[in-house]
Amino acid sequence: MKSPEVLIKNFYEAFANNDLEQMMACYHPEIIFEDPVFRKLKGTEVKYMWEMLLLRSNGQLKISFEQIKASESNGSAKWKAIYPFGKKKRKVINHVTAQFTFKEGLIYRHFDHFDLWKWSRQALGLPGFFFGWTKFMQDKIHQTTRSLLDQYIRKRLHEAASDNL
Repeated sequence: MKSPEVLIKNFYEAFANNDLEQMMACYHPEIIFEDPVFRKLKGTEVKYMWEMLLLRSNGQLKISFEQIKASESNGSAKWKAIYPFGKKKRKVINHVTAQFTFKEGLIYRHFDHFDLWKWSRQALGLPGFFFGWTKFMQDKIHQTTRSLLDQYIRKRLHEAASDNL
């Protein structure tokens, strides 16, 4: 069994290497992930979220991490993502603080915290600057992102069903 610090380090190394399989190997099957954009995701939704984000990045996502701390039951890390966003390919530098809880030697809960207004200013430009701090805009960001994820999941499930025919 890996130590919690090694588990977190392995997760971020896999993330930095676009290795979804190794990322998911760090998660408990009953994983719950939460952040300001996707809000709460469970189980396979988490896998599809990371898969969608890695595919959409087209290899342009750069991940770094530091300050990994962990006990047997919980842990934390700071990580940074740099990537182009949207049709205009705006450069986003997102500083994230992650909190983890562990179960059966795996990450059971993963909570990412970041400033959504700061993210929206970078990703959305002027609309994010002027409205990104509002509940309306933050809800709109969540709804849009959740809709993209739901479409992606439906597509992947349809592909899997077609492969089984």
